Amino acid sequence: MKKLTCFAAALSLLTVLTGCVNPFTERPLTEEQKQKYASHNVSLVTLSEAAAKPDSPYSMDDIHTLCSYLLTKPSDTDLRDKKYDLDSNGVWNADDLTLMKAAILKGMLKDDVPVVYMTKDISPEGLINAYLALGWQPGEKPAVKLSTGEPPASNYLRPELITDLIRYVDGTVVECNTAYGGKRGETAMHYQVAKDHGFTDITEFQILDENGTMAIPVSGGTNIKEDYVGAAFDDYDSYLILSHFKGHPMAGFGGAIKNISIGLAAREGKFWIHSAGKTKSKWDSSNQDGFLESMGEAGKAVSDHLGDRITYVSVMNRLSVDCDCVGRPEEPDMHDIGILSSSDPVALDQACVDLVYAAEDGEKLIRRIESKNGLHTLEHAAEIGLGSREYQLVMIDD
Repeated sequence: MKKLTCFAAALSLLTVLTGCVNPFTERPLTEEQKQKYASHNVSLVTLSEAAAKPDSPYSMDDIHTLCSYLLTKPSDTDLRDKKYDLDSNGVWNADDLTLMKAAILKGMLKDDVPVVYMTKDISPEGLINAYLALGWQPGEKPAVKLSTGEPPASNYLRPELITDLIRYVDGTVVECNTAYGGKRGETAMHYQVAKDHGFTDITEFQILDENGTMAIPVSGGTNIKEDYVGAAFDDYDSYLILSHFKGHPMAGFGGAIKNISIGLAAREGKFWIHSAGKTKSKWDSSNQDGFLESMGEAGKAVSDHLGDRITYVSVMNRLSVDCDCVGRPEEPDMHDIGILSSSDPVALDQACVDLVYAAEDGEKLIRRIESKNGLHTLEHAAEIGLGSREYQLVMIDD
């Protein structure tokens, strides 16, 4: 039976990012970086060291065995004596994996602070492991929201990386048409791009706004009171938000929040967000902070609408300063970092940003983020309750 490295890591417990060292690299933070990080904390926690303790109720072998069972049924391992039905419902599922992890980490994690999981393994197996770490159960008809990528050479997530996860979730890949034209601005062309980029070979594919839009309310917004998503948005009962974290020429960076706001917005909704609620029919980029805030507000509308029926995985590879809406992006000049996952989109994006700031070669992407005041998206999203900038980082590599 294939052994999956589902949860593990090296521990540096309760290191606070607002202190004098960067917990990801142990390099001193600059004064400017300390000021930017001053409003949030991060703790680093490991599972492997906790599981190795004599009083741990489960071992890493238990984690690996249950992960493998969930992915490769039936198993070659004799499982008859394994007591993995932790929720006593008669079956082994992702909930049991969550309970097993919680039992190992008991007393090490704060209940009221979101967890972000991370692996440095950018591979199909690493992607599935990051997803399984969440313990999330999709519904009967899940959607996987990703970017199909602008031709001819954008850095969209390649099918070679994501196919196994999408088929494991048994989801339909969904997207919305763009508002800037290009090859994905009209439905027929967009379907062709999805085919050319290999997404229709993975599973079913749908453009959510091919038949119009629907409005969902924004709670607590200061710029927009409604978010306009594709008319087929409610055709799916759960959403896996699969994002490529990278730079962005207008937002500074794009990650989970951008994917559920601009990404899930219909054409009219994209104009609405970019204009901070001024127009649904044309470009208006005169209010940069209003645009950033509107992304957070639209994201909150989606999050509120779905509740616990949404979760997030972000891949930090091909870290260009340009987003996947740019057909000929600038070539990345920094190394790939890893895959992160969380049930909190703000915590997830914050962790990705922190890792960019921590990287030895992240200067160009940092400049892009700061040139667009990109951190304001996180500030406002946290203020209105979309999520938390404080998080606990659990590494999931052996």
